[in-house]
Amino acid sequence: MSAPSADQSPARPVVADAQRVVIKVGSSLVTNDGKGLDADAIAEWGRQIAQLRQAGKQVAMVSSGAVAEGMKRLNWVRRPREMHELQAAAAVGQMGLAQVYETHFREFGLPTALVLLTHEDLSDRKRYLNARATLLTLLQLGVVPIINENDTVVTDEIKFGDNDTLGALVANLIDADALIILTDQSGLFTADPRKDPQARLLSQVTAGDATLEGMAGGAGSSIGKGGMITKVLAAKRAASSGAHTVVASGRTPDVLVRLARGEDIGTRFIAMTPRLASRKQWLADHLQLRGSVTLDAGAAKALSEDGKSLLPIGVVEVSGEFERGEVVACRDASGREIARGLINYSSSESRLIMRKASSEIEGILGFIEEPELIHRDNLILR
Repeated sequence: MSAPSADQSPARPVVADAQRVVIKVGSSLVTNDGKGLDADAIAEWGRQIAQLRQAGKQVAMVSSGAVAEGMKRLNWVRRPREMHELQAAAAVGQMGLAQVYETHFREFGLPTALVLLTHEDLSDRKRYLNARATLLTLLQLGVVPIINENDTVVTDEIKFGDNDTLGALVANLIDADALIILTDQSGLFTADPRKDPQARLLSQVTAGDATLEGMAGGAGSSIGKGGMITKVLAAKRAASSGAHTVVASGRTPDVLVRLARGEDIGTRFIAMTPRLASRKQWLADHLQLRGSVTLDAGAAKALSEDGKSLLPIGVVEVSGEFERGEVVACRDASGREIARGLINYSSSESRLIMRKASSEIEGILGFIEEPELIHRDNLILR
């Protein structure tokens, strides 16, 4: 098998240009190779993330380590295979994981929030919108979400499998510009550097290049589940929504700050599709219409010409039956579809608030999900 070739296009300052970043750290880094939560390492990431925040970047963190910390607290030497034992270890370890992040990130003025996700949260449209809204609100509030798989309730059918995949899915979920995967390796090599002294580090590759997947590898330790192959596949998944990925060593001094300065560290996986275009393509091609809303002339113009969100006041008719998070068509007075998108309210709720100002939503429904019926980020023009 031939080794994958490096991307010959000009070097891309992936993190320097990013406004929203997801950082994934693996179990071996978080737990100092299984010895227990590494408070010094976590504090160091907090210091660097504070600098990224000062540079105007929003940061979410995907952290492994709950199971490994639970193993330590339970005096287990090897990672268990039984699901109920994994869930028990996660339940024990999650307490320590949240405490250490909260304590050490606070030292640098960074409030944190623990967010636990399962695959069902991202495959169900309603829960997807709820998770997305929560994470985006936390970022807007200046909070750093610490995200992990909810290992205490997952089953084989719904688990992500590894936190590299979770990192990519979170990047998709919040429209991140870049995913940084910090690991105990320097990046992607042409061969396993532990076995082949001729192996060379690839500084830039194209995400999704099929030859990269030929560099299969198992988990690097008994602590974590991922290997380099999971990082290659995560970069491919992140690229599907236009996010670039960097895989780099978490033990490189000031790695996050230096990446944000544009330094050439690790391996850059370049996404070939612009972020917004890929999300719009997903909305256009992969989701089934469940109903429609008819707009007045002002709302139709706001969507088609001004790039605005759809507010309930501009809707004059609701057709079909749908739930929050499903895709509906937006039609003008003649019945022509001018846009489609993920709606924030069910059909029955939409009928109650149509022709009403957003300020009236809570008074009518008793709650408010969003001020928009469809946000412009979840809408594609036809």
